[in-house]
Amino acid sequence: MPSPRSGPDRCPGALQVHEAADGPLARVRLPGGTITSAQLQTLAEAATQIGNGEIELTSRGNVQLRAVSDPNEFARRIADAGLLPSTTHERVRNILASPLSGRIGGHADVRDLVTDLDTRLCDDQALADLPGRTLFTIDDGRGDVSSLRGDFGLHARPDGRFALILAGEDTGARVGDDAVGVLLAAARTFADIRDSAWRLNEVPGGTERILERLGLGYGDPVELPAAVERGPIGWLDQPDGRVTLGGGLAFGTLPARLAEFLAAVERPIIVTPWRSLLVPDLDEWAAEQVVRVLAPMGLIFDEHSPYLQVSACAGQPGCAKSHTDVRADARTAIENDDLPADGRQHWSGCDRKCGRPRGEVTDVVSGPDGYRVENECS
Repeated sequence: MPSPRSGPDRCPGALQVHEAADGPLARVRLPGGTITSAQLQTLAEAATQIGNGEIELTSRGNVQLRAVSDPNEFARRIADAGLLPSTTHERVRNILASPLSGRIGGHADVRDLVTDLDTRLCDDQALADLPGRTLFTIDDGRGDVSSLRGDFGLHARPDGRFALILAGEDTGARVGDDAVGVLLAAARTFADIRDSAWRLNEVPGGTERILERLGLGYGDPVELPAAVERGPIGWLDQPDGRVTLGGGLAFGTLPARLAEFLAAVERPIIVTPWRSLLVPDLDEWAAEQVVRVLAPMGLIFDEHSPYLQVSACAGQPGCAKSHTDVRADARTAIENDDLPADGRQHWSGCDRKCGRPRGEVTDVVSGPDGYRVENECS
């Protein structure tokens, strides 16, 4: 069990920025990963005018801008765009949901649950001080986000009920009516008992104490699936005859110009926990045009692209601890067909290995004397 951590919670948000080596970093929460075309346009303009020209996707389906020259202006812009509905709860709105829910597969359409959870979370003053690392997950039954081991989660079952997930594990408890209310009650209990813990799995006996407080007993838990390595990529047919396009990005980074073209499609965009994007509800003609225009601009629709096998930390110039610009080095290795290993690999500028994904990954780690390759699992 991880040990509770001391010190203030410096998890960045839109109002509490992180002072990185290349300037302030501001993070915007997107519950369920969904952003409207107008909101994406706002972010693209901000990235161009007061950022470094890029929008970074995070492993929690959020977005962030680096080198923000005017954090107050950035906060004003996203508030006007509806991306900052609460100044007191903005860092705790970490809600992952199955990105394809309601369109392709799954036992339930969980999109309304995401909206309900976000609204009620922001209305609950007792939850304003949850750590910025707290994570809610709402899985439609396919197992894609429950496998990401959130603190408080719901996992849809074939019988219409939800499995209650706490600290990344199925408790065996099953909930039906007001499942969102159960999640919020669990989070309030965590707020009461967490002491200095940032995550539920750091609280001794945390799951048991929450179940007891809520009057829920252990049932027959099931083993959750292994972590999904990447989000859906390519042409995805919806049962209603429309199309969802899954697009990857090199190192999870969306150039502002590409973001503007995506916004012009005038469809909601879904940011996945695998640092990729979904463009849903397209007719076939529109989907073909999106691929034709955006693939040359860097949106990856080929599931075999080597860029989908390689992740990297921020590196220089964003991180003062990094020995090199790892993303530039990794890009050069990809373009020259000179990657040091086959399969998934994570390039890091130092031994901290920030941003390393779950599962079987080869580490390519930079040090004072160059890179070394380590084969490990996590």
